[in-house]
Amino acid sequence: MNSPFLNLFPGLTEEKAIELLETPVEQLKEKYHRYLAAAHLVNFPSERSIAALIKVLQDPHPARENRQAQRKAIESLGRLKVADAIEVMRPFLADSDRYMVENTVWAIGEISTSDKDILEEIAQLLNKEGQIYRVIIQTLAKLNYQPALDRIAPFTESEDSAIACAAITAKSKLSGDNTQVHHIIHFLNDKNIHARRGAIQDLMDLEYNQAIPNIAVAPVSQSLRLRGMRFLADKAQEKDNFDFSEVESSFDLAIWDHPQDLKMAYEYSEKPTLERVIEDLYNTNFGYCYLASKAMLEFYPQEGDVLKQSFDENAQEDYGAHYHIIKLFGWLKYEPAYELFLDTLLNLGDKFVKSRIAAAISLGYLGDKQAIPHLKVGLESEVWKLKYACLLSLEYLGDSSGKTLCYNDSDWLIQKKIS
Repeated sequence: MNSPFLNLFPGLTEEKAIELLETPVEQLKEKYHRYLAAAHLVNFPSERSIAALIKVLQDPHPARENRQAQRKAIESLGRLKVADAIEVMRPFLADSDRYMVENTVWAIGEISTSDKDILEEIAQLLNKEGQIYRVIIQTLAKLNYQPALDRIAPFTESEDSAIACAAITAKSKLSGDNTQVHHIIHFLNDKNIHARRGAIQDLMDLEYNQAIPNIAVAPVSQSLRLRGMRFLADKAQEKDNFDFSEVESSFDLAIWDHPQDLKMAYEYSEKPTLERVIEDLYNTNFGYCYLASKAMLEFYPQEGDVLKQSFDENAQEDYGAHYHIIKLFGWLKYEPAYELFLDTLLNLGDKFVKSRIAAAISLGYLGDKQAIPHLKVGLESEVWKLKYACLLSLEYLGDSSGKTLCYNDSDWLIQKKIS
């Protein structure tokens, strides 16, 4: 609930959001504001906000904007884990809109229930054509609904690899048999981006920390890999059966994030043009971004100026491209980007945290020891992965003072890293 991305409308108050939800949709000047209000109230877990969200679900108005607001209200109630909302949202399990059904199933899973009638109603959706089966399967496994096991099993052979991965995970979780986990790990390099992302979540659901090295080299976003790796490490640490030294190199690799170290999901059939490489750096599928980064280093290492022009013109609001190009400037040892690295590390906000990590690594790889005091400032961050990146770069620059500065750090993983 403390994600900086949840509060997307900082100027919108709780009072105003509730007012928007209570205004009949036909009276709203901008009808999409109803949806925004339902999304925004996730930031206010008060009785008034919850009541307003529930009231949205009880509004029978068929307008598209009302239906969209209902879908978002279900999501917000799920995030807020409002148990009293389950019965109100339950009728939406039979909705004709599969995305409404998906949100309802997901929200019930987030809130949690042991009501067998509701769980059976969710399980029966597996027999209904056109549903978003991955979420249904995940929820049934999460809520440990054993009677669904036989109905989930056929989905392990689904042509949709994201669904198959979820089904294998659910079967393992419900049966207690982990002998098929290697199939889940295989999906980390699937050509289907949803399967790659889903496999990380599925391994998290199984708390299978042995997969940390495999996740580290998967061609998905660094933030998703680190979220999975950190979750698994934390769970293993809680059980007191975890040796960080066995996965330290995997964390180093994931933070360092050089494309040469990843197992690519795609390949170019022939040498790509510079234009194609730069275009792929803006792809929302990070598998292509990493492929392009690798190609840039291999085929166009002297084209830093062209890359800088593209960055200045197109990457300022593209968080993914911003990250990859900042990192590439470092790998290319593009010295004109030094001030950009400093500005990114020290001045950009939370929404650019992955670019700040890239800047920290690039400052280290660039090799200029003037960066050392700035990297030490980065150690003051509350973001563990940024702190970790600064430690790696300081070490790369031959400075060991990071260990002293982090000696009393409250994060167990940072403690293990410096010990």
